[in-house]
Amino acid sequence: MNSFNSKKYKVYVVFLNNLAKELTKFYYLKLNKNFKVSNKLKGKGYDPVTTSDKAFEKFIRSKINKKFPKHQVIGEEFGHKKSSSDYTWVIDPIDGTRSFVIGNPTWSNLISLNFKGKPVLGMANFPILKKYYINFSNKIAYMVNNGKKKKITVNKKVSFSNIKVSAAFHGWLSLDKQKKIPKILKLMQFPCSDALSYAHLAEGKVDAVIQCSNKIWDIHPVMPIIEAAGGVISTWDNKDAVLAGNILVSANQSIHNKLLQLLKPVLK
Repeated sequence: MNSFNSKKYKVYVVFLNNLAKELTKFYYLKLNKNFKVSNKLKGKGYDPVTTSDKAFEKFIRSKINKKFPKHQVIGEEFGHKKSSSDYTWVIDPIDGTRSFVIGNPTWSNLISLNFKGKPVLGMANFPILKKYYINFSNKIAYMVNNGKKKKITVNKKVSFSNIKVSAAFHGWLSLDKQKKIPKILKLMQFPCSDALSYAHLAEGKVDAVIQCSNKIWDIHPVMPIIEAAGGVISTWDNKDAVLAGNILVSANQSIHNKLLQLLKPVLK
């Protein structure tokens, strides 16, 4: 089998729907308390990890291993569990650890199911906001808020002159390089809130998201949701977003093409 069997969506959707609810319960029962923070970079920058990140990932891995023991798993905190399976789960136990540390509610649990390296199903769960985003197929995505399911789509009809852009450079883009893209800087009118910005694009609240230095666990889980909602996603140099790195997401191809052109000066 060279391509993902779409009939199998249901099995994995049911699993992820249940897991989203279980993760929120797990947070309030076990993790809604004091936690310890350490810096992965140890003086060479700041990349926080908390005891809650590790607890979430152990919990997610245990659920996957119980239901799909032969599948591969890649997690931010505990690495790659390899097997011969074509299926791989990619986990970011807390996307937005900085937000988590300071009490900003935009952090989430991100999980994707990849088939032969391609993300086919994604889920972004926001425990504090009591909602999660998930795609049911390659054409249908939902936001589930307090148990109520709502189909989501990007704002396909928006024109470039009216776009809402959410962007952040996360310290990656130097001031000198930022000066090369003044039109992008002028468009950055809306806050960037971790994976929630990608989710907001999928439900039509913003029309473009520009972010730097995404790892595979940052972007794989939201890719299927964005694409099922009708969005366009690539790297800044217009390569497959599955590679991660610097990511551009747009509500339609016309906007995407224009933003790619505006970003070109920082690629040199």
